[in-house]
Amino acid sequence: MTSTSYTKLRWKLIAITLCFSLIPLFALGYVIHDQFSKSYEEKLTSNLVLVVNSKRDTIDMFLNERVVQLQNLANTHTLAQMTDQTYLNSLFDIIHNTSRSFIDLGVIGPDGSHEAYSGPFDLRDVNYKDEAWFNQVMLKGVYVSDVFMGFRNFPHFIIAVKRREAGKTWILRATIDSDVFTTLVRNVRSGKLGDAYLVNRNWELQTSSRFGGKVLSKATLPEYSGGRPVDICKWTESGTTHVAAITSLSLTDWKLVVTESPGEELSPLLRVQSMVYLLFLVCACMIFVGTYLTVASVVGKLKAANDERAALDATIMQSSKMASLGKMAAGVAHEINNPLSIIRESAGWIRDLINDGELDGFEALDDLNEAVSDIDRHVERARTVTHRMLGFARRMEPAQEDVDLNILAKQTVAFLENEIKYRNIEVVFDLDSNLPLITTDSNQVQQIILNLLENSIDAVAENGSITLESRVEGSFIAMGVKDTGTGILPDQLTKVFDPFFTTKSAGEGTGLGLSIIYSTLNKLGGKITVQSEHGQGAVFTFFLPLSGVVHDS
Repeated sequence: MTSTSYTKLRWKLIAITLCFSLIPLFALGYVIHDQFSKSYEEKLTSNLVLVVNSKRDTIDMFLNERVVQLQNLANTHTLAQMTDQTYLNSLFDIIHNTSRSFIDLGVIGPDGSHEAYSGPFDLRDVNYKDEAWFNQVMLKGVYVSDVFMGFRNFPHFIIAVKRREAGKTWILRATIDSDVFTTLVRNVRSGKLGDAYLVNRNWELQTSSRFGGKVLSKATLPEYSGGRPVDICKWTESGTTHVAAITSLSLTDWKLVVTESPGEELSPLLRVQSMVYLLFLVCACMIFVGTYLTVASVVGKLKAANDERAALDATIMQSSKMASLGKMAAGVAHEINNPLSIIRESAGWIRDLINDGELDGFEALDDLNEAVSDIDRHVERARTVTHRMLGFARRMEPAQEDVDLNILAKQTVAFLENEIKYRNIEVVFDLDSNLPLITTDSNQVQQIILNLLENSIDAVAENGSITLESRVEGSFIAMGVKDTGTGILPDQLTKVFDPFFTTKSAGEGTGLGLSIIYSTLNKLGGKITVQSEHGQGAVFTFFLPLSGVVHDS
């Protein structure tokens, strides 16, 4: 898998986990909030109905008391007493002092004219015969009028009762103080957006409205079904939802309207809702962070496992290559050794002829002698290569002996001292003086160091440096051979341990040195790594296990 694939997998797992974590959480929160809101609104509506019923009863009681008070005055006094101006004035003073809801008091005869009047207005000569309320009182006996302007030229309403005495009909009429009545209704208001007012059958305001206008102006309310003791209607105005409770009064055609804003009443709920949303956001962030860290850890472990498996597959493939190479090397070495033996015998026969003097006088004798020496030298070189190949193929078990890796490294450098001096190469030893002894095959380890040094010398060519480092790393002893040569190209780093792969020019290397080192270290229980930047040199580090360590006494 590529890095992009791991990234897609990580975010896919995060998305799935968050879906299964957050969706139920938010669904639960939504259901709880929805149910709580509905319950709260139902309770708000119920409370509004209770308030409207209570205030309606209070207003009905107020009107009933005024009606009963007038009826008692009419029934307990004769027309003669009521038309006596002095008596009426004293009676009005008594009533006004006990109940300031009356503005004036008048006795009206059957022709509509005032028989007597007590109050602040000059209405003695006013005739009400053509007024609507007069006819209603004469017809019904008791009448509570709508608010009107009348002869007083300001909004008011009257309560009138009819009395029949000795065949003569007269009316006791009282004007109600609208301020007292309006205050009675206004006390129902709650909050900054609440309102309460009375309207008649034509939806004309009988008391002032906080937001709807003055008395006698038209009130605006949405349509409602009616027919119930208390009707509830809702509407939205300027983005604000309003709820109105509407009920009818018993003595008049008036309706009491009480409005409230659920948003204002639900403000505590909204504050709680904001806190819940914040809490949910914090929980969601915590879940996201936890999910991200968990998934990142899982994907990281998966990537590490896949990388380890890929490395294991590469090791197995390399082992398979080495096994195949071993078989091939044995066959090749066997096939080459036979011709080499014949060539060497033939060269020896020629040398014997020369030494015996049988070719004396031959013009090219010196050239022939030199050619025989070249044949001998190259046969020996070929035999060395085939010997290496056979040793690689046989996979002989390593010997076990106590080895000081530092000393072994210095001895190996001594083998190449002449070539190192000839090329003007500086060798630096950065060796751990406390390096423990290890149990391993010194010959094979020395061959590993020798091969690495030869490669470094070839890479440096001349006027460079080679550094040998040793240290303990975990359960291994590590030795690094670092050079200042040309380095290795990035695309070649994964191939340097493959058989027959070489970075040298054609004819300068067999490509078997590093593959043999790789195979030898496997047999010794170790491993080898390479680090390089092209043009910056290379570092080959091999590791040998500390198991079987022998300490100095």
